[in-house]
Amino acid sequence: MLKGIDPLLTPDLLKVLAEMGHGDEIVIADANFTAASLAGSKPLLHLAGVGVARTVEAVMSLLPLDQDVAQPVGYMQVSHQPDGWRSALQRHVIQQLSDAGHALETQCEAIERFAFYERVKQAYAIVLTTELQPYGNFILKKGVICEPLAG
Repeated sequence: MLKGIDPLLTPDLLKVLAEMGHGDEIVIADANFTAASLAGSKPLLHLAGVGVARTVEAVMSLLPLDQDVAQPVGYMQVSHQPDGWRSALQRHVIQQLSDAGHALETQCEAIERFAFYERVKQAYAIVLTTELQPYGNFILKKGVICEPLAG
């Protein structure tokens, strides 16, 4: 364990977060997600006994979101629901991101299920949780940590 580091962040997950560069994306997925088939050669990390909201909280304790894009957070749109509909988990995570000052609701994008799968193929890594609520899948785009530019 390290001081100041969320204990949920395993050594492998810390390594992945540190390796990611500006614009790289990490997927936080529910237990139903097709992570193994979409992971290919990218890191696939398993977090047993933990849900998506808690995982997002832990990851966001270290990960800056990309401020150069309008929507650095994506989530899987629930099939067979009207546009704009969000599950309880999706609403909770988006509110959690907003309350912590990470992303406004307008910076979170609903992505159609099959388009979400295609975007996952380009992600840097996938974190598979044991979240049981379907469609509890998020993509976070990493930003930069920097000092203001000197003029």
